[in-house]
Amino acid sequence: MAPSGRRHFGQRRTRLVTVPGESYRAFVPRGLIASPPIELSGPDALLNDEARAALARLDGISQVIPDANLFIFMYLRKEALLSAQIEGTQSSLSDVLLFEDEDGDAAADRDAVEVSDYISALRFGLIRIKDLPLSTRLFDEIHARLLQHGRGRERQPGVVRTTQNWIGGTRPGNARYVPPPAASVRDCLADLERYLNVPSGGELPLVRIARSHAQFETIHPYLDGNGRLGRLIITLALVNFGIIDEPLLYLSLYLKRHRDVYYDLLQRTRTHDEWLPWIQFFLEGVRETARQATETARQIVALFREDRLLIDTLRSAPTVRRLHEELQRNPILSITRAVSVTGLSHPTVMRGFESLQRLGLARELTGRKRGRIFEYTGYLALLRDGTDPLPR
Repeated sequence: MAPSGRRHFGQRRTRLVTVPGESYRAFVPRGLIASPPIELSGPDALLNDEARAALARLDGISQVIPDANLFIFMYLRKEALLSAQIEGTQSSLSDVLLFEDEDGDAAADRDAVEVSDYISALRFGLIRIKDLPLSTRLFDEIHARLLQHGRGRERQPGVVRTTQNWIGGTRPGNARYVPPPAASVRDCLADLERYLNVPSGGELPLVRIARSHAQFETIHPYLDGNGRLGRLIITLALVNFGIIDEPLLYLSLYLKRHRDVYYDLLQRTRTHDEWLPWIQFFLEGVRETARQATETARQIVALFREDRLLIDTLRSAPTVRRLHEELQRNPILSITRAVSVTGLSHPTVMRGFESLQRLGLARELTGRKRGRIFEYTGYLALLRDGTDPLPR
């Protein structure tokens, strides 16, 4: 079988690699620094403007949310889950939330461990971006967090690869795509780092982020976790470029819903040097995701307000309000965890959850008399949109 690189990329941008037993062609991307800036006009320029306006509205909503950090952290959990699902993990949002609760049945769920590591990596990255530029050093540090416990932990977390990897197929010779040879990876990353940190030459910020994401995925600089890290870097770049002040935009729901198109358009940037369709897709994703996130935020604020009014009709309102506040942080909550975080007694917590059940605001999940776990039904209904795992 002829190597896929030979079929798709031709000789100009591939490098012949010979190893014992086979030869194959690995793709070496053209550096972004030397490539002409991509300028948008007509409908594409309008699409960029609409995406920026949607981001501005989303960023502004953080000023009216009672607790923006609460909203950010919950969306971060959802983004972590969706990004992992794109790679094939089967955890649900409930699995992730149960994993975080010490009484949860998902405590041994390897997929939930992977999602938990993504949350840790993104939170770490949002802190480090204040001190480090978008750079290989930053990517290495985040990658080490990303793969610290879950899938890929044995594949050199935090270390740029020194061997060949590939996408699809059983070996480089029959792969769908073969990234640059290991000897070229550092140079490719150095070019990407300069592109992210030098003046833009007139290229719009969202265009730069779109191209940077595609280039990172093309370089595939690590042995595992490249897709998850590449999507995480999108959020860091939006904050770093000053497009949003708060990390409220997460694209993985859009990319999951259009996964085949996402992969195909990335591949077309390599095989045919077609950047505009990918940029259009990316901008449409930013616009749609920002609009959806803004509407979801409004719905969540309204839900909390309406439920609080119901709770205020109870005699035991102060106690139930305390549980309600905790359910906003952790919408799946065990009795044991609730006792620990609220400081209320076990009987008081039990009565509080029974009151929430009678109001129709909470549901018990286990059916057990001991180790009971409750979910905040309306809140989870809003959060679960799009979070069912993809079919195997």
